[in-house]
Amino acid sequence: MNRTNLSITILSITAALMLVAHVLIPNTARAEMAVKDRDYQVVTSRIQSGGDGLYILDNRTGLFAVFTYDPGTRQLRARKVRPIADAFNMNR
Repeated sequence: MNRTNLSITILSITAALMLVAHVLIPNTARAEMAVKDRDYQVVTSRIQSGGDGLYILDNRTGLFAVFTYDPGTRQLRARKVRPIADAFNMNR
């Protein structure tokens, strides 16, 4: 094998390995996603007090809830449960 063929072979093997790694490695979880279906909408976002909040909107009842993770107790805590109209000050 001359140098050209060796270089092409090494580059081809490297490209094949990178393709396999790209296909097999799963996507990482991202905190800036929204999931929407008929009955519920789920969104994660930063909250004012720091950290991340999980916002869940129930389209059937018109309520939304905010959940945060408490590292001291290692639990998910419900912070607020209110009508969606309160989020947009529609009751004035």
